[in-house]
Amino acid sequence: MLDSSVLEIDSAKEADAIATRIKEIVRLTLRKKGCIVALSGGVDSSVCAALSVKAVGRDKVMGLLLPEKESSDSSGILGHKVAELLGIATETHDITAALEALGCYSHREMAFRNIFPDYQTDWKSKISIPPGYIESDRILFFHLVVHNSAGEELRARIPPREYLQIVAATNYKQRVRKSVEYFHADRLNYAVVGTPNRLEYDQGFFVKNGDGSADLKPIAHLYKTQVYALARHLGIPEEIVNAQPTTDTYSLSQGQDEFYFAVPYEQMDLVLWAYNKGMKASEIAGDLSMKRGQVEKIFRDIELKRRATKPLHTPPILAVPVPEIEG
Repeated sequence: MLDSSVLEIDSAKEADAIATRIKEIVRLTLRKKGCIVALSGGVDSSVCAALSVKAVGRDKVMGLLLPEKESSDSSGILGHKVAELLGIATETHDITAALEALGCYSHREMAFRNIFPDYQTDWKSKISIPPGYIESDRILFFHLVVHNSAGEELRARIPPREYLQIVAATNYKQRVRKSVEYFHADRLNYAVVGTPNRLEYDQGFFVKNGDGSADLKPIAHLYKTQVYALARHLGIPEEIVNAQPTTDTYSLSQGQDEFYFAVPYEQMDLVLWAYNKGMKASEIAGDLSMKRGQVEKIFRDIELKRRATKPLHTPPILAVPVPEIEG
């Protein structure tokens, strides 16, 4: 029977192993003095911060809080709570002004107005997979969801050109944050710790040269379920351990399963695990309370995302090899 037991880990042993590896990478491979971790208030960054402290000590870990005007208030509150729990130094940089200067918000609003001509800057917005995508025969496309000044929800399909502009403009957020992380990393001679879990790393749920950029990624091999288990072992606050993962990217609250993954992480973990083990949809559908066709659709979605996001994993490609460096 396929259930969460297949993802069970020895959390104490796993934490020790990852911390040992972080220390080796930071001190011996990268020859850095410590770690930089951007604290989002989520479970992944909290676990990475705790593992970094376990590896190099609290006095050699800095937590960065990098809000902007669309960030949820809880992100900063929880980020500070984790930092206080771990006893690490923090700095807060509000990146709103930088994003405004780069045109993050204005370029995105131009695309919004091509869809909703009456769009105003005080409206709330997000992009979303249509409800019932897995249960339907429809191909994947995105909706723009807005709440107008009267609080009414409006929804419309996003044309390809507008979708690309919205995503490109929004990606400024991750890239500006990463620039701030590397400023402090260079200043302190620290390593930047990336925080993707296995779902995000495998399925390309990150921005190239944004949150996908890092010197090491200590939990990229762990399914989200396993990250939560590790968080409980490490004593991460209950508000974080019990929270559902969100993107905290748009002004409207947005769950990861309504934006990128086909189903909630508990199911997505198991489907990806089964897919990686070569299991068939017919073998696991009943255990997941899903139809075979739904599982097959998620399998196809996994394959499609791996192909589509392969360039995100690809380092710069040289036109002509430089063997003296590559060797």
